[in-house]
Amino acid sequence: QVQLVESGGGLVQPGGSLRLSCAASESILRFDAMVWFRQAPGKEREFVAAYRRPMRRAYYTDSVKGRFTISREDAKNTVYLQMDALKPEDTAIYFCAVRGTWNVDYRSSVHYNYWGQGTQVTVSS
Repeated sequence: QVQLVESGGGLVQPGGSLRLSCAASESILRFDAMVWFRQAPGKEREFVAAYRRPMRRAYYTDSVKGRFTISREDAKNTVYLQMDALKPEDTAIYFCAVRGTWNVDYRSSVHYNYWGQGTQVTVSS
């Protein structure tokens, strides 16, 4: 069973940047879908970004388009989320998740088998 460990969260001022990392305990080549979700206090977990390996295509929720970039480095078994122009509303715990095959309903958290423990991102002045 793959283990996922997120890192890179922290406190940043509005307009700042952070890069989150999600390191897997085994090769990520077998995962067609690697995603980031986030959960703010009192809110449901929401989709942020996904990377579809076979197509080498990224998908984003509208609120982060143009500001966030998802990428993966297979040699390091790691997926990243570069977050720029951060806003207070980006404050949340960020989770990475993986799935062996791509699902057209990729924005729903129910389709992902493996999750990391999360990393806190706080955007505040």
